[in-house]
Amino acid sequence: MSLGYVALVLHAHLPFVRHPESDYVLEEEWLHEAIIETYIPLIHVFEGLQRDGIDFKITMSMTPPLTAMLQDPVLQERFDDYLGKLEELTELEIERHAKNGHMRYLAEYYAKEFHEVRKTWERYDRNLITAFKKFLDSNNLEIITCGATHGYFPLMKMYPQAVWSQIQVACESYEETFGRAPKGIWLPECAYYEGVERMLADAGLRYFLTDGHGILYARPRPRFGTYAPIFTESGVAAFGRDQESSQQVWSSEVGYPGAAEYREFYRDLGWDAEYEYIKPYIMPNGQRKNVGVKYHKITGKGVGSSDKELYDPYWAKEKAADHAGNFMDNRSKQIQHLNGAMGRKPIVVSPYDAELFGHWWYEGPWFIDYFCRKSWHDQQTYEMTHLADYLRGNPTQQVCRPSQSSWGYKGFHEYWLNETNAWIYPHLHKIAERMIELARMEPTDELEWRALNQAAREVLLAQSSDWAFIMRTGTMVPYAVRRTKSHVQRFNKIYDDLKIGKVDSGWLQKVEAIDNIFPNINYRVYRPM
Repeated sequence: MSLGYVALVLHAHLPFVRHPESDYVLEEEWLHEAIIETYIPLIHVFEGLQRDGIDFKITMSMTPPLTAMLQDPVLQERFDDYLGKLEELTELEIERHAKNGHMRYLAEYYAKEFHEVRKTWERYDRNLITAFKKFLDSNNLEIITCGATHGYFPLMKMYPQAVWSQIQVACESYEETFGRAPKGIWLPECAYYEGVERMLADAGLRYFLTDGHGILYARPRPRFGTYAPIFTESGVAAFGRDQESSQQVWSSEVGYPGAAEYREFYRDLGWDAEYEYIKPYIMPNGQRKNVGVKYHKITGKGVGSSDKELYDPYWAKEKAADHAGNFMDNRSKQIQHLNGAMGRKPIVVSPYDAELFGHWWYEGPWFIDYFCRKSWHDQQTYEMTHLADYLRGNPTQQVCRPSQSSWGYKGFHEYWLNETNAWIYPHLHKIAERMIELARMEPTDELEWRALNQAAREVLLAQSSDWAFIMRTGTMVPYAVRRTKSHVQRFNKIYDDLKIGKVDSGWLQKVEAIDNIFPNINYRVYRPM
């Protein structure tokens, strides 16, 4: 008989980046990298656990932009080419390091890894949604949704129709993708404001995730803190992030990913190799970039890039097993203590960005694999659960009003509203107002119908919190600025054309081909509620 529950929650999200109008856009490689380093490795972990009879339970959000991109033929074809270049490069690397034992070992390791990625990619006919749906159908994976384009809800709340559209379009997209309605939602950036739960209830959602302080500062104060969900007055449950388990994994300073044995993210063959040799595998304009082949390990805190030692996957895997055992022991002690203090079974909710596992922390999928196996075989203190199963088994919880919160810097909204990105919000507010206005229109022909639906897509794409986030971090800022401006400008042209009753059909067709997310969207989703 277990004393409590542990719930791993992975948030899988990338912004919608798809440029069929260009031969090469660097930002499309965000998806390629995540497929190779995160999504396919997770599929391998889940397949291995099922094969060995381990009834694992994990909650995973898959956002509408990500599911759309994973099913897109243009991006699938481009991933094929990307992976093919990596396979070619690693074969050259094996030849280049024929007389260097450890370097050849690493080159052969990468060649084998990319070969396994290729096999899995082709086994699922280039559609990884098929793989994840298989684990959803077996009830090992609880897949939840998110905002339609990861819009930041608290900064949209003055336009309820805009928030509702993010929620409703996401639920419709989920049902089209997975053949069923979602039970839960990852609020984008875990950002909550009072009242959004009523829209979640109207959309048929059963629960959402927020940061821990959103629960701790709820009214009345929750008796069990973040170690039990609360029910909002709408009936929708709120789960709060556990700070202790999150920091152990998330932090590169005090958490596991900073271990000396693990692969160094910032040292890459794309920068280390001689220019003429690596030129065919970097950007077409000749600019260097990461290619995904990394030969060095973290080595130690404060060690300079040039002093990094060579990586060894064997010892890194051993360290991941050690860390998984430590994580299991810590959760067991935590559950034992909480059970004694609470007088009931606690649940420890540990949410992370999925891309941490594999992309940023290369050994992360191994860690998840070992943790699931050790939890199954080596302890009886807790059981792993996903959030839908937990609510089915624990239908009675305290009713409270959560506190406004996010999991960003300082826990509220300033990461997405500050001096780097404040300029975008007057534009986002204006196009939301105009979209609500357009939603009252009745189209006179099919062209106007298409224009109204495309206007709705452009608003949703402009609202992506990723653009404000990138502006704040200071990386790839020109791209984030360009994307925000392009969606606002496209919307405004459609608006102006509709107001004068003359839609530019040729231009609209080109925009529909580029921003083709949500093919079945109905612009009336923006009508007053």
